[in-house]
Amino acid sequence: MPEPIPHALTMSSPPDDVDTVHSMLSSVWEENSTVPAIDRFSFETALVELASNVMRHADPGSGISCRLAITVFPDRIEATLTDSGKPGDVQLVGRAMPDELSESGRGIPMIRALVDDLDYSREEGSNSWRISRHLRGSDGSKAPE
Repeated sequence: MPEPIPHALTMSSPPDDVDTVHSMLSSVWEENSTVPAIDRFSFETALVELASNVMRHADPGSGISCRLAITVFPDRIEATLTDSGKPGDVQLVGRAMPDELSESGRGIPMIRALVDDLDYSREEGSNSWRISRHLRGSDGSKAPE
């Protein structure tokens, strides 16, 4: 089986925003119509939340550039988002959902609930995020690996 080809996009925020990510995902789903709806919805929600947080919190005030790559494998969907923004103060593990009156802090816990893997690293002046969701069967179980 040939290696899946990633869908890639370079964007600058502003003017690009999460609508650009939605448009890209529409193309990905058109080409990968067998991805179950629950996986599409969960992955898209997580990725849009991640992109929104990057655009909002990593921008040093002069805008940021981002590179997004999405790959659909036989058993999972994966995205890597690399940005030129300021370093993130990121706590990926052990972060609980804030109470209902909090105005922020829901992004990472929500993303973690929607995907199987969430990774962050800072290398050579760039932030790099990776999310991955294993595809589910119609009964909700993970696809065989």
